[in-house]
Amino acid sequence: MAMQLFKNISIVAGAAGALLLTGISSNALAMSPFQANYQFAYNGKNLGTATRTLSKNGNNWSYVFSAKAGVMASASETSRFTLNGNTINSNSFSRTSKILVHSNTLNINFNPSSKVINTKKDDKARSFAWKAGALDELNAELQVREDLKNGGLKSSYLIADAKSLDTRHFVKQGTERVTTPYGTFDTVKVVLKHDKADKNSVFWLAPKLDYAPIKMTHQDGKTSYSLMMTGYKAG
Repeated sequence: MAMQLFKNISIVAGAAGALLLTGISSNALAMSPFQANYQFAYNGKNLGTATRTLSKNGNNWSYVFSAKAGVMASASETSRFTLNGNTINSNSFSRTSKILVHSNTLNINFNPSSKVINTKKDDKARSFAWKAGALDELNAELQVREDLKNGGLKSSYLIADAKSLDTRHFVKQGTERVTTPYGTFDTVKVVLKHDKADKNSVFWLAPKLDYAPIKMTHQDGKTSYSLMMTGYKAG
């Protein structure tokens, strides 16, 4: 359960980070490094902390999500990619998660030249067809941000997991003023659509912080969790 929690936190916190950019002109700021810190809660109880960090070396970018719940559980995800104008070219994605003495891993390698995506989840290796625009669950956030700054969201996005490329859809649902440990912000509210009626993910994104997600909640039946921003540093 905790490993799925860490996975879902990274998916929804990542994919929504830029959706708030709706309405920003094409002259908006280019992608730039940052670090955001969060507190996360599970079923209403604070469990630990999480961090998202975007860095670059030339045109090689790295986007990292990490979370920790005391000494019991931890997770880390890394997306590596290059940027061609406003288009992200995925190179690789990795995830490690640990609950007590039990560990799980996932690695994804994008190979556009051979049109294949290779994955390995723990000891199970798979491959499936690469398609133009293929993203991972972290850099999808950044591609959405670039699209919104340069014309608007696509109807769907292709995001790779261990078995296949899946489509994701996002819907903007107005504005809201939100108070966090880091401060109070005017935000745009965005929903990540799911197939299940009792499953939903909601994000509150702050223009004042270059549209970083300052809060998110996820509900799946009777299970819920949330992220709340505690700090942010640009550049």
